[in-house]
Amino acid sequence: MMQQKRNIRIIEWEDLDKRKFYSLGVFMTLTTRATVYPFTLIRTRLQVQKGKSLYNGTFDAFCKILKVEGVRGLYRGFMVNTFTLISGQAYITTYELVRKYVSHYSSSNTFKSLVAGGSASLVAQSITVPIDVVSQHLMMQGQGEHFTRFKLKPKIVMATSKHKVTFGHTKDIMVQIFAADGFRGFYRGYVASLLTYIPNSALWWPFYHFYAEQMSRLAPSNCPHLLLQAVAGPMAAATASTITNPMDVVRARVQVEGRSSVIETFKQLLAEEGMWGLTKGLSARIISSTPTSILIVVGYETLKRLSLRPELVHTRHW
Repeated sequence: MMQQKRNIRIIEWEDLDKRKFYSLGVFMTLTTRATVYPFTLIRTRLQVQKGKSLYNGTFDAFCKILKVEGVRGLYRGFMVNTFTLISGQAYITTYELVRKYVSHYSSSNTFKSLVAGGSASLVAQSITVPIDVVSQHLMMQGQGEHFTRFKLKPKIVMATSKHKVTFGHTKDIMVQIFAADGFRGFYRGYVASLLTYIPNSALWWPFYHFYAEQMSRLAPSNCPHLLLQAVAGPMAAATASTITNPMDVVRARVQVEGRSSVIETFKQLLAEEGMWGLTKGLSARIISSTPTSILIVVGYETLKRLSLRPELVHTRHW
């Protein structure tokens, strides 16, 4: 009984009804991204700005963007970012398939999570980086001319003589990126993204399972496993985010400022802003990762339970 209490049951790939899994997964991913996107935007702006030239922190940035740009300002680039739904499904599939493959060679859940998390991030980032490059330039619109290389063209408002800058025109940004850097421009910061998100993903899953198991041992026997997992997710995210944030700052600057060298960007960041520069956007990242992790854990675990093959439902007791 004690051993059963300590182990949180993991639903593996072969236990799932794939049709339910993918159809419900798209809805879950879109809901999660829409919920946390404003803090993703804030994190990007904080990481790219020099010192505290515009915002003094996460809360200050949130208030200023809301005041100056309105709610729409918090969702700049969101529509193009929704294409990352493709990478989200690729991530989930890769994670589950690699876990299954590694299980033939190791029974260690930590090792399976580490390898599967890193592999899933590698596949997902190969799809995500071009989308991120475009959406990040859209995120930076409205913050000032000197914060981004590309600007959207002014549109003439009909029936008036005034000019208004219309944001959200993905085509304008894509044309400018291609004109300046060619196809390679859409993969600017690819290496920095891999150096950020592969370790982040590889660390998140083992920490998640570790925290969930530790809390399961300490919690009362009637405590729902889903609640323990919902708490373990943000703890794992905060840990992984803290460890990988320095490279995330470098990644954002490489992609937005058009830099080509990860090492030179890292050196310049240290020279200009010192060690504190490596923590830029960390609070926004943790704030955004907390609801993300809760939604991912609760949503993903619920998704897997709802997608469990009918003949296995009676064998699982939650």
